[in-house]
Amino acid sequence: MFKRIVLVTLLVFVFSCSDKEFADKQSYEILPEIERAKVKDELLEDRFTNLLPELMDKTGLDMWLLISREYNEDPILKTMLPATWLNARRRTIIVFYRDKTKDTLERLAVARYDIGKSIKSAWNKEEEPNQWKALEKIIAERNPEKIGLNYSTHFALADGLVKTDFDELKANMPESITSKFVSAEKLGIAWIETRTEKEMKLFRKLVKITHDIIDEAFSANTITPGKTSTEDVVWFLRQKVTDLGLETWFHPTIDIQRSNEALKSHIESFSKSKPTEIIQKGDLLHCDFGITYIGLNTDCQQHAYVLKDDETEVPQFLKEAFKKGNRVQDILTENMKAGKTGNEILLASLAQGKNEGLRPSIYTHPLGKYGHSAGTTIGMWDSQEGVPFNGDYPLQKNTAYAIELNTTVTINEWNKDIRIMLEEAGYFGDGTFEYVNERQTAIKPIKTN
Repeated sequence: MFKRIVLVTLLVFVFSCSDKEFADKQSYEILPEIERAKVKDELLEDRFTNLLPELMDKTGLDMWLLISREYNEDPILKTMLPATWLNARRRTIIVFYRDKTKDTLERLAVARYDIGKSIKSAWNKEEEPNQWKALEKIIAERNPEKIGLNYSTHFALADGLVKTDFDELKANMPESITSKFVSAEKLGIAWIETRTEKEMKLFRKLVKITHDIIDEAFSANTITPGKTSTEDVVWFLRQKVTDLGLETWFHPTIDIQRSNEALKSHIESFSKSKPTEIIQKGDLLHCDFGITYIGLNTDCQQHAYVLKDDETEVPQFLKEAFKKGNRVQDILTENMKAGKTGNEILLASLAQGKNEGLRPSIYTHPLGKYGHSAGTTIGMWDSQEGVPFNGDYPLQKNTAYAIELNTTVTINEWNKDIRIMLEEAGYFGDGTFEYVNERQTAIKPIKTN
């Protein structure tokens, strides 16, 4: 009887949804929550088992200590929580101990609970009521050479150890342990920036979903010239993300370039408070949009053009302008070499682009666990001469980036300049670069009645 009730309820749900809604959820291949949880935990276990030992050896740390209190999580610790842990609990302390001679990696939680299946609780409060004393014993028994803590002056994501936890840690540990404290900056950055093979399979699907949603937003199904506003499209994107059971890590933007209006400043194009405009035929549209799914994030900018009544395709002069945007992408990605710093890549790319007669601006950032993630920064829109510290970090293999840039192009037919602004997810592997799921190579035409 129970099975029959469940089946009837399921059928009522399916047929109460529109055919389009149901088809959309299927075609996007978005997993139900329980399946997402399995994937998230599988990816995390793979990172702990196959990636973290390598990163600890590479950065010269044999112990990594992470401390967070509930709702005030270290951004690195937050990426280590299993699917059923949406936040830390009480004060959560994680200890990773790497013994290279035995080729082992211990994962211990000085906490009341196991942290999922990957990190086991190593604190019995009934035997040792003091959490700090329990931690001291674990450290003393292993006698590490260096104990990495998450503090960093210039990389925010590697600076998650808050003052109170640090002060209490130091106050409760003997000098024999505190003398071994060092910054885990390099290890923290490496953990955040490195993409595994299993993650990349998911990431490719996620970028494809991002592209598909943009295609729907930039279509006659969504846009009616003379009626639809830029804000309408922005909220279409937000609602679509919600309807699909996804999230977005920033509020999308839609902006317009048109023949009878002067080119806006770069910052105005990305301003969240810019005025709403009604989309018209002959408008060149631009979006900035990204989504979050199973611990990964996308960031994408593309262009569309609303065809006039007498047009069957995007005007040739806009096609040619767009090619220049693609060329700046090519120049940048060709200059991405392992070991080069972001500033070296930036300056070489800008010089090459200018030598080719282009007017480029490059502001590419790491992408993955966070939208603006850890790793090397290749320019900022207001720092085209180089980015101190973050831009001095070298490019590493198996890392992902939002290839974000623009080029200014003179359009004689409009008697003005326009800006081709592009952003696509890219992956730098073992000496090779590739787009995670292709890139836009032509402006999307929007044909309306």
